[in-house]
Amino acid sequence: MASFNTVAVIGAGAWGTALAGAATRAGRGVTLYARSAASVARMRATHENLRLPGVRLESGIEITGDIARAAQADVVLIATPAQTLREAVAAIALHLKPSTPVVATAKGIERGTHKFMTEVIAEAAPHALPAILSGPSFADDVARGLPTAVTLAAKDEALAAALVRALGSSTFRPYHTTDVRGVEIGGAAKNVLAIAAGIAVGRKLGASAQAALTTRGFSELARLGRACGARAETLVGLSGLGDLILTCSSPQSRNFALGIALGRGEPPPPGKLAEGQFTAPVLAELAASQGVDMPVSNAVAAILAGKITIDAAIESLLTRPFKAEE
Repeated sequence: MASFNTVAVIGAGAWGTALAGAATRAGRGVTLYARSAASVARMRATHENLRLPGVRLESGIEITGDIARAAQADVVLIATPAQTLREAVAAIALHLKPSTPVVATAKGIERGTHKFMTEVIAEAAPHALPAILSGPSFADDVARGLPTAVTLAAKDEALAAALVRALGSSTFRPYHTTDVRGVEIGGAAKNVLAIAAGIAVGRKLGASAQAALTTRGFSELARLGRACGARAETLVGLSGLGDLILTCSSPQSRNFALGIALGRGEPPPPGKLAEGQFTAPVLAELAASQGVDMPVSNAVAAILAGKITIDAAIESLLTRPFKAEE
């Protein structure tokens, strides 16, 4: 497997900028693509990104608005939201070198198609090598060089291992796996379940209820994962249980913060939408197609769609028939 010396990050939001810094610290030549010419000019002039206040950009990062230039890197990371991943990959597809690894860093399932992120990459850029990066991480921590561990999955183990070597450093530690679907399900489902945990906090249901929702939510994640062929070690690893625990307990999580606002009867926090809002209905549909019971996830989807009140959803969950632990 060839070494990867250059990395392009498509998407100059907080997460994309943080990943560009991580790749630079790993010793790669890094290009960060921003669609807005104003953003490119501002970052070049100030060496900062407004999405990451107080964090200075690594000096080795080349900031560009030229998508063709960025696409010539040895590895391309797509740091856009899940629902715009297809558009971003399609924009670079014609400019990629053959067999370029394209790594999704969003956690979700595409609306309408029910496609996972690597499936979207395979369709939008047929000559690329799809991979997925997921796990318990926040942009601010990664940008500041705080210790972070994640999972990187590709179907080919040699490719996954090579990508880990290219991106890993003393503070950013990816673990590799070939269980692509397990990583994708963990990343998508935890966003929905974090909304449920946030609702419990917003409703002041207590720490016991928050813990119960988190653990029962993990049971749902694991059931769906098994139905889709995921491996158990992936589901209890960084991209499954690890990411779920972090996302269901930290106000840095947009999904958790959204749940808290919903529980309090407040408007959603300003800024970017939480990925779980888009993923919840798709996750519910996917679970139904696999015959998997996911009452917590279904309740979140129904609440977001306005089909049920929070109080009615809580009552429904509490009055379910007693059953054995799974």
